[in-house]
Amino acid sequence: MKSGKLIETIEIEHSTDTVNDYGTPETVWRPFASVRAERIDQTTEEFMRAGGAIDEEAVVFRIRHLDGVSNADRVLWRGEAFNVRQVTPIGRRKGLDLRCTRLPG
Repeated sequence: MKSGKLIETIEIEHSTDTVNDYGTPETVWRPFASVRAERIDQTTEEFMRAGGAIDEEAVVFRIRHLDGVSNADRVLWRGEAFNVRQVTPIGRRKGLDLRCTRLPG
């Protein structure tokens, strides 16, 4: 992994379940790490769902190895939230490939 290719900055967030003032459980996202990443692939596909056609954007990021990253996390990139779908280790603690899909909204 060459450091010159790590031109994107992404923020990884963990989810935390809390109870708000009204006693309702809600998910709160808290920052876990801000890292440099290489964008490996970015695609958009259209799917037919019950509500009609839906576009799904998928992005693959490559980062240096970081303990604690899982499918339960999300990535913030260019002001948009992406759900982490797959975490693939590279070598022996050399790096991680994060396959993400953009969250609707």
